[in-house]
Amino acid sequence: MAGPLEGIKVLDLTRHAPGPYCTMILGDLGADILKVEGSTSDLVAPEFPAPNSPYEPLSRNKRSIILNLRKDEARKIFYKLAAETDVVVEGFRPGTVLRLGVDYDTLRGVNERIVYCSITGYGQDGPNRDLVGHDLNYLAQGGFLGILKNPTSFPGNVVGDLTSGGMQAVIGILAALVARQITGKGQYVDIAMADGVVSLIGLYIGKYLETGRMPEEETRATVGGTHYYNVYETRDGKFISIAAGEARFFAALCKALGCEEFVPYQMDPKKVREIREYFTGAFLTRTRDEWFDILSKSDTAVGKVHAIDELVSDPHVLHRRMIVEIDDPVYGKVQQVGIPIKLSETPGEIRHLGSRPGADTAQVLAALGYSEKAIQELSNRGVITMASTVA
Repeated sequence: MAGPLEGIKVLDLTRHAPGPYCTMILGDLGADILKVEGSTSDLVAPEFPAPNSPYEPLSRNKRSIILNLRKDEARKIFYKLAAETDVVVEGFRPGTVLRLGVDYDTLRGVNERIVYCSITGYGQDGPNRDLVGHDLNYLAQGGFLGILKNPTSFPGNVVGDLTSGGMQAVIGILAALVARQITGKGQYVDIAMADGVVSLIGLYIGKYLETGRMPEEETRATVGGTHYYNVYETRDGKFISIAAGEARFFAALCKALGCEEFVPYQMDPKKVREIREYFTGAFLTRTRDEWFDILSKSDTAVGKVHAIDELVSDPHVLHRRMIVEIDDPVYGKVQQVGIPIKLSETPGEIRHLGSRPGADTAQVLAALGYSEKAIQELSNRGVITMASTVA
């Protein structure tokens, strides 16, 4: 069954996590993703799969071509590709694509229907335009760490990158494609990850703008939160999450924990410490799974804190096909994270694990009309790189 984005062609110039995550989503939904890349990946971290590992999901459903865009001949090839493409995604520092000659204004001259998305830390303009950064910096500058009770207890790597960068880019690209159906023209999509972080804490900002007051310590968000919105350790050294903000959820929680006398005092700041200390002691009397079994039947908001080794075998995760098995002709059966967007008529699909860098260079150029001899000459001059020459 064809995916909803079948027929949409994407040129992917991105390297770090936000851009590849964006194009992974587009590829999962059926778009034809052609990575225009260097010979090695920039996304290297000990907690992630090795580059080009079959377990690395960001490369799936993507073909690969290596072009040396510093050379005129390579740019000519890129322009030919751009003339036939729908979307370009890049994640360089502002100004880089202009120096390479593959910026939006240049490509718009080649194809006025092109949707061009730039993903950067702070956007294409403003005082921080040229400031370098990573996920943690955007969470800090965008105010997310500032709403935590303990700003040094921050989320794991790339959470901000993927939500405020990659996902926002997908939304912007899809919106621009819909607009193109009306106007017949593409447009420029400027995604700043720091902007995305600001948007994520919009409710907190709204409260401040309404009242002019900063959140009180006991009502500040997430890590080390208040008594009814917190994570508690259990008898087996594991953890359980409680998010009983609604009065009925809090009442059900107190009933299950044997402390119904606290129900009227949920929002009483004088009682916060006493209630939290009681909850802390109570949760240490049973295991995580025992408490989950009790509370999940009590109509209160509860969730196990899953480690990754538990997550990949969780019955609900497996039922929702968020861990899937792919039968690859090279690697055999490989498991990867699944597709979160569930569509009833045009579902997404992991069609293949993705090409090695440069694996499709010759095929792509042949489709553009280059002869085998011309392709080999371009390779000899360092204009392109084919898979057989990639270390």
